Amino acid sequence: MRILLAEDEGQLAKVIKMAMNQAGYQVDTTNNGQQAVNLSAENAYDVIILDIMMPGKNGIEALKEIRSRGDKTYIMMLTAMAEEDDRVNGLDSGADDYLTKPFSLKELLARLRSLERRTMEYNDNDLKFVDLHLDSNEQVLESNNSISLSREETQMLEYFILNSGKKLESEDIIGHVWSAGTDEADPEEVWINICYLRQKLQSIQSKVKIIGEKGGPYALEG
Repeated sequence: MRILLAEDEGQLAKVIKMAMNQAGYQVDTTNNGQQAVNLSAENAYDVIILDIMMPGKNGIEALKEIRSRGDKTYIMMLTAMAEEDDRVNGLDSGADDYLTKPFSLKELLARLRSLERRTMEYNDNDLKFVDLHLDSNEQVLESNNSISLSREETQMLEYFILNSGKKLESEDIIGHVWSAGTDEADPEEVWINICYLRQKLQSIQSKVKIIGEKGGPYALEG
């Protein structure tokens, strides 16, 4: 998983990042709420971890701005505030989970593993974007007419729709489409499937386009 960690306590951020890296997660860090908003708009993250107290924008303000874009990324709040109202405010603003400082790194990693398992089991069978309707269960894509997709094409388009407008690197796509990662695919295979999807988007007369040159990054735009 790719994770964005926004934490303004430098030593704590370093310790958390090291623990997550050792667990096999790719981690980007920032100590500024506005920068967290900007990074979340540019990159596809599986999890965003936001500290409440940060310069630029506090965690709640950053959370609200991220959600206002329609971003559905799983967001966990880190806070030293133990009061119930603060926790409720975060959850009501769009957070999926929270941890109150001080917290155990073992607990944080356990929550991430639990989320990873649920993500692997979860399948959103019905996605819409601009004039597209993707039925993942049936592997059918519809616009002015319909067309069948392969498993790889379906999962790739799911990933694009859930991260529309963001630039996706070939390695990100491989990690989300081919379960065994780079042992199963390479950037050339990603490009081949991109070309197939472009042809199918044209054949159903959709306004949606996948932009990007061979090798990536790629982005879905409507």
